[in-house]
Amino acid sequence: MKFVDEVSIRVKAGDGGNGCMSFRREKFIENGGPNGGDGGDGGSVYMVADENLNTLVDYRYTRHHEAQRGANGGSTDCTGKKGEDLFLRVPVGTTVIDATTQEVIGDLIKPGQKLMVAQGGWHGLGNTRFKSSTNRAPRQTTPGKPGDQRDLKMEMKVLADVGLLGLPNAGKSTFIRSVSAAKPKVADYPFTTLVPNLGVVSVDRWKSFVIADIPGLIEGASEGAGLGIRFLKHLARTRVLLHLVDMAPLDESSPADAAEVIVNELTRFSPSLAERERWLVLNKADMVMDDERDERVKEVVERLQWEGPVYVISAISKQGTEKLSHDLMRYLEDRADRLANDPAFAAELAELDQRIEDEARAQLQALDDARTLRRTGVKSVHDIGDDDDWDDFEDDEDGPEIIYVRD
Repeated sequence: MKFVDEVSIRVKAGDGGNGCMSFRREKFIENGGPNGGDGGDGGSVYMVADENLNTLVDYRYTRHHEAQRGANGGSTDCTGKKGEDLFLRVPVGTTVIDATTQEVIGDLIKPGQKLMVAQGGWHGLGNTRFKSSTNRAPRQTTPGKPGDQRDLKMEMKVLADVGLLGLPNAGKSTFIRSVSAAKPKVADYPFTTLVPNLGVVSVDRWKSFVIADIPGLIEGASEGAGLGIRFLKHLARTRVLLHLVDMAPLDESSPADAAEVIVNELTRFSPSLAERERWLVLNKADMVMDDERDERVKEVVERLQWEGPVYVISAISKQGTEKLSHDLMRYLEDRADRLANDPAFAAELAELDQRIEDEARAQLQALDDARTLRRTGVKSVHDIGDDDDWDDFEDDEDGPEIIYVRD
């Protein structure tokens, strides 16, 4: 199945049914009076988190969704039928955003969680509602109110406890295969991983955590090089990051340089995400001699001025992976206990999570805006250099109006 983590759709709630104007017309009943019923309410549109879904591909090809309209009122005081609500099922971890205002409507992070995104229209009133002692035969009715219509943007972020960072071929997919039952594709060429992969790591019989692998980053990813940084948003909700570094790269490049590239790209994407708990994991230790291994570890640590945990492993031979998994499980348990018992720590993490969400969304919106400008052929002011002749950018009075957008 195709992996789709961003879609734009339009939803329309059902309109309310119109009120009915009717009078009793029965034999032997004089002056029967009004008996027009109210219309029915329009159906609303809801998003529902479904743990059985892992992609938004269903909404890539069906962009318009409309709830049922309320039925009109009938005679003999019959109220119209209410329109049926429309339930759109989305993966757990989906953020719903109003595309017009960029307002976050809600996050669906729990299975079964429900979010109303468009309110159905209110029903119209029949003429029975307007009868009074001075108005015995009212001919007034009201139409149903229109339902809400909204353009929505949905972003899906995978929910995982641990996220993997690294260059292509750093061994991230091999590490997931080594510690979990997940079987992502592994090959000896860059960008083997094209979409995020999830694996469940079982430490003990009743203890496990979820680990996420995203496509590798390269230098310049923040400007769109390689697969770009769009997949970094899937690490926004992780609790700890593992920075995997290849100790024996095939091109004989420096592991310290590779580690620095990832840190720089991560910081450009979201400085707050760079503040997330991060562990340094040097992979492919079995391919380096012992004395050279220690030297490379020292070089990476000094280059990054690293003060956090450091692990030296070989994912393919499972050397050091068991200890790393147990330490991760212990860290996650201690973190959960502290969150439950330390309100200050919980507030601090909540504030960090919000900053990460805001920065990630702003970065992705900037990428979308730049892509739209390129598609429409309009230059951003940042793309206009000193060598550009501003006379060329003057609007032609006889031609279409051109608006230059600041991104």
